[in-house]
Amino acid sequence: MTGEIKIKDIDGIRAAKQYRKAVGSARSAVYIIFALSLLTFAAIAAIAMYKEGVNAFVATFESVNLRYFALALGIILFSYTIRYPKWSLYLRRLGVRIPFWRNFAIYMSMYSMDVTPGRWGRAIVSYTMNRLSGVHFARTFPAVVADIFTDFLGFAVITDVAAIAVGRFVFVALLITTILMVPFFFVYVQTPFNYVKSKFVKYRRRWGVLRRLDAVFSTATLYFKHNKKLGFGSFIYSMVITIPSMFLNGMALYVTILAFGIPLHLSQIPVIIFIFSSSLVLGMVTGIPGTLGVTDVALIGQLQIFFPATIDLSAASAITIFFRIASVWFVQGFGLVALIYTMRYWKD
Repeated sequence: MTGEIKIKDIDGIRAAKQYRKAVGSARSAVYIIFALSLLTFAAIAAIAMYKEGVNAFVATFESVNLRYFALALGIILFSYTIRYPKWSLYLRRLGVRIPFWRNFAIYMSMYSMDVTPGRWGRAIVSYTMNRLSGVHFARTFPAVVADIFTDFLGFAVITDVAAIAVGRFVFVALLITTILMVPFFFVYVQTPFNYVKSKFVKYRRRWGVLRRLDAVFSTATLYFKHNKKLGFGSFIYSMVITIPSMFLNGMALYVTILAFGIPLHLSQIPVIIFIFSSSLVLGMVTGIPGTLGVTDVALIGQLQIFFPATIDLSAASAITIFFRIASVWFVQGFGLVALIYTMRYWKD
């Protein structure tokens, strides 16, 4: 008995319809998460008004300097666009060639799905590339996984380095970032998959219902085959790009705080970077879509812990709302525009 599963290629009309259905589900999830995010913002504002008074919160909220906030938006957008070279490298290593502007639009469309659990909704681009060029889903999916992995690894590195620089919560930071990396063991180490596949092949003849999973195992086999083409060097290159990008995201929080007239010194940048990265990583490790609620609470709490003399609950809440709009929904908006543009390639 061999370990090979002989089935028809899944890149047919049936697979395309299934993939499109999954994409539709992911898009619906984004809309739901957006609504829940608005409720979270409302809850944050309500708690701040209850604790410190309506007038105090409203005055703080309205005090924002929109020029500074616009600068924060620009920094965030720039931080995402400079990650494009690593995406382009992944596709070249996988032998996928797409014209620059089309590829850039496809790349940006990934971010329309960043609030999905684990950001796995980014797999939408594999469907787009399949419709555009006919390339197999499993051939481009390693690029999606690598992009997510290096993003998460970048957050982990920034968090740990910032914790060491600040000299607080070092053990907690190391523990949380280690947990964050565990799921990627199963998408980069093939041994667990080979074990599960061998059991599947053994029992699929006995239980016919298991044959419904043939396409899953076939695609996973092709995924690991193509994933090897990326090589270790591409990850080193990616981290050279990703870490500065994550740092810029943290600087956007720094500028957002300045937008509320709160004085900060350049020496406090490591603290701001730690607050940003650790809050996001804490949300990521929970697996909650869009790190909803968790990152918000962590930001509010840490802003007050590290700056008790200058940032009260009203200021921390207003900063969090504006920053989350910038770092999550502003990016989602750009991603959605790119997604709508690339949907022209979705043809059966």
